[in-house]
Amino acid sequence: MSRLDEIMQSNDIIVGILSEYINEHPRFIDAAMVEDLARECHVSNHEAFCTLLSAACGLDTVENPSHRALERQYLIPAIRRLDPTVYENDAYAKTVRFPSVTHGKWELCQHSYAPYEPFVRTHPTVTKDLCEIPQIGYFDLEFPFPAILENGIEWMTITPNEVETMREPIAKSHGKVLTLGLGLGYFAFHASEKPEVERVTVVERSRDVIEIFKTYLLPQFPHADKIEIVEADAFLYMQKELPRGNFDYVFADLWHDASDGLEMYRKLKKYEVLAPHTSFDYWIEPSLLSLLRHIVYRRITDKKEPLPLGNLSPETVLTDEFLKKLS
Repeated sequence: MSRLDEIMQSNDIIVGILSEYINEHPRFIDAAMVEDLARECHVSNHEAFCTLLSAACGLDTVENPSHRALERQYLIPAIRRLDPTVYENDAYAKTVRFPSVTHGKWELCQHSYAPYEPFVRTHPTVTKDLCEIPQIGYFDLEFPFPAILENGIEWMTITPNEVETMREPIAKSHGKVLTLGLGLGYFAFHASEKPEVERVTVVERSRDVIEIFKTYLLPQFPHADKIEIVEADAFLYMQKELPRGNFDYVFADLWHDASDGLEMYRKLKKYEVLAPHTSFDYWIEPSLLSLLRHIVYRRITDKKEPLPLGNLSPETVLTDEFLKKLS
């Protein structure tokens, strides 16, 4: 348990310091700082950025051995410079154009990442010994992206995170597809492009989001005829429609991030028994399981009332596969 304690603590530390930087001052490091350090130290811009980010996150890699270990094991493997053309050449990005529109509390607009502004790129990588390596990306030039805001707060964007975390669900979609949550229609666009997808039913509860989508975005979709939008509560719709066996694949995307998604994810998992022949996937499920892993770990190590494990080891209970069953 001592080694597991050390790993879980390190997981918490690296997520905490990266989250604080990304959420509180993501543009502190700019291109001039990176280029100056790279020139002075005769290193690449990427190496200079990693060094600056370590320092900005409060890691003293010169004097503190534990900080050097965190940088080597977590931070350096986490950071990746991204090629903007990969995302600019996405079929959705090349097809759909976004006007600036306000409708009720919702706004369709353009945001951007500044050069060397880090962001979560995709799911964390979990090693066999349960080290969780965040996956952080950045561009060395400004990168614009479309966004839909609710009362001025980002709700849905088409960023590298959206693209990377939806690759697998898009690849797995087939037959009659149900997706929960509309956003900007990125999943619906790509699913409808697949010949093996017969139709895509999208459940969205916000009438304003539906009207914006139908007016400005859906007419640009090459296979708009395959997409049906249903205004409804996702949970009530699932309860009513899943037992009818009308869907081959379900993809849920109702949450903004893991913090507001875990409770909904666990609730949705219970609906799978209503459609035993249907395949289910959930947006950012690995990140949701990461959050659940930390909750379960705290229960296991609770000194007053530890969670009983029976014959199972803590390492088994904390794997993604077991956590899915627990959910």
